[in-house]
Amino acid sequence: MESKIDILERQAREELEHAGSLSDLESLRLKYLGKKGELTSLLKTIGSLPPQERPGFGAKVNALKTLLEEELARKQEEIKAKEISERVLREKIDVTLPGLRMEPGGLHPLTKALREITSIFYGMGFTVYESRETETDEMNFVKLNLAPGHPARDMQDTFYLTESTLLRTHTSPGQIRGMMEMGGKLPVRFIVPGRTYRRDPADASHAPVFHQVEGLAVDTDVTFRHLRGVFSAFARKFFGDYTEIRMRPSYFPFTEPSVEIDVSCVFCRGKGCSVCGQSGWLELSGAGMVHPRVIRNGGYDPSKVTGFAFGFGLDRAAMLKYGIDDLRLLLANDKRFLSQWRGL
Repeated sequence: MESKIDILERQAREELEHAGSLSDLESLRLKYLGKKGELTSLLKTIGSLPPQERPGFGAKVNALKTLLEEELARKQEEIKAKEISERVLREKIDVTLPGLRMEPGGLHPLTKALREITSIFYGMGFTVYESRETETDEMNFVKLNLAPGHPARDMQDTFYLTESTLLRTHTSPGQIRGMMEMGGKLPVRFIVPGRTYRRDPADASHAPVFHQVEGLAVDTDVTFRHLRGVFSAFARKFFGDYTEIRMRPSYFPFTEPSVEIDVSCVFCRGKGCSVCGQSGWLELSGAGMVHPRVIRNGGYDPSKVTGFAFGFGLDRAAMLKYGIDDLRLLLANDKRFLSQWRGL
């Protein structure tokens, strides 16, 4: 039996010498020192030996166990040191190599368009009002003259969070909140840019998340001519001096009268092309005189003040200005597309 111990020692030393990784060492530890290992098996045979041989045999097995534990620890440190050395060499940085070229960035076309739009309206005396994206049903619908059961509610598929809270379907609730915060002061002139949400499937011209810019002006003796003048000035500054606008009768619950505002086609300058369907016009915005009930809900007396409001898609305005033909490009975060806007 003693020769068996010598054989195990020689075999273990040879295998330790050839072990090249920590996983190899773990396999050897289990093979020789584990609960079902070689040394454990030897110790289980001690009961079959004559009583006088048992102490010596047990001492030799325990000595081999101690030796193997020490050798395993030594080999483990050796392998760890080797791995660290190899990693250092592998990760070594040659400081004499030229540095990586810094890739210039650029503004996202939506950011660029919004900054320009904001600047234009600042120049006309408007401020920017940041409103909430999570709204109450009352603010999103009721105070904008869309009471429960109003047929206009069927026009919008809404993301409801609870029975009475939702993701805003338009930036128009900002009209009410902005007027309420003004506390009756005049004049009221602000735009409300921001994200809006509707349950629309994504395609080239629709998305469940999109951006709008709302505009509101309330004061004494505000007329339709003011609306036309402000929007015409905006369109010419944003799309170009050649841009004309036209207004078509329409219906919105929160304005009366209401209009759709078209701009002359930015691609053919009103001459007619495939983009505008040969009409020379492109639809851009809804607008109108603020409904008296909405003015009252904002804390003002509609018998003393009047106002106009408009709202248009920031995404659509950017697509028209920059010649982008698919709304999904603005939301995809595609580096190939975004790199086109560097330095513009």
